[in-house]
Amino acid sequence: MRHVLSCEQFSREEIDGLFNLTDHIRQNEKAYSGAISDKVVATIFYEPSTRTRLSFEAAILRLGGKNISTENANEMSSAIKGESLTDTIRVMDGYADAIIMRHPDIDSAVRAAEVSRVPIINAGAGSGEHPTQALLDAYTIYKNKGKIDGISVAVMGDLLYGRTIHSLIKLLCLYKNITIFGLSNPALALSNDYLQYMAEKGVNYTIVNNLKDLPSDLDIIYQTRTQTERFLEKGLKAEEIVIDKAAMQHFGEDTLILHPLPRRHEIAPEVDSDPRAKYFEQSTNGMYMRMGLLYEILVNSKN
Repeated sequence: MRHVLSCEQFSREEIDGLFNLTDHIRQNEKAYSGAISDKVVATIFYEPSTRTRLSFEAAILRLGGKNISTENANEMSSAIKGESLTDTIRVMDGYADAIIMRHPDIDSAVRAAEVSRVPIINAGAGSGEHPTQALLDAYTIYKNKGKIDGISVAVMGDLLYGRTIHSLIKLLCLYKNITIFGLSNPALALSNDYLQYMAEKGVNYTIVNNLKDLPSDLDIIYQTRTQTERFLEKGLKAEEIVIDKAAMQHFGEDTLILHPLPRRHEIAPEVDSDPRAKYFEQSTNGMYMRMGLLYEILVNSKN
């Protein structure tokens, strides 16, 4: 594995291998504490981030690596002087052994990979994809359900601009007998290219209009916030589909709630104490999954 650009690049075998590696790192963390002690990893974020940036940086440090970082790179790097993304990458690949990047352009990771001499890890590219988020989402499902084949998932919120949903859908398409329900404001429905992708992969996708239309024995609710910062159409408003205690009464005890975070109002704080709420566990899983990914790229791939 060299670059991590899209969930389309993964095979089922690679995902299974990453899950097993991540589990081994969690169970034997001290043994991995110097695994990349000779590596410098750059994190460059042109958009705000809490979980992705800090979990990657924590993963680097826990593996014994060094981190150089630019947060808010639109204003705190030479981008503000007009430097192109590709020029920035050409400079940074002389400093680091891998580059983790978030950028508002959908094709940014691909453009970076075309010129980079070191691995590029896509940490969110506009409204396109966020592949490492999908990896930790799938890992969280696997750890709680013991499988991914045969599950039913409701993707909710902003399906049009939500890059976490786009990547998760592509990852779920690697598995068998997957059923996905889509619930959103009609103006923020999933675009046709993702509908076609699922159809080609044999995934059953159903559009529903409200929470009560979802089956009560659903396996996963994947809730997201509305990506107001990406609205291309003026006049669109954030109309969140809210999950609260009353809404959760519709679902069985095995229906788990995930959310990539941050949230606004779409999951009420009262739900946090529900044992089915797994979004903070999901966030912690992100650090370990990114440890596994960095080890795979910087150690296993080199060997």
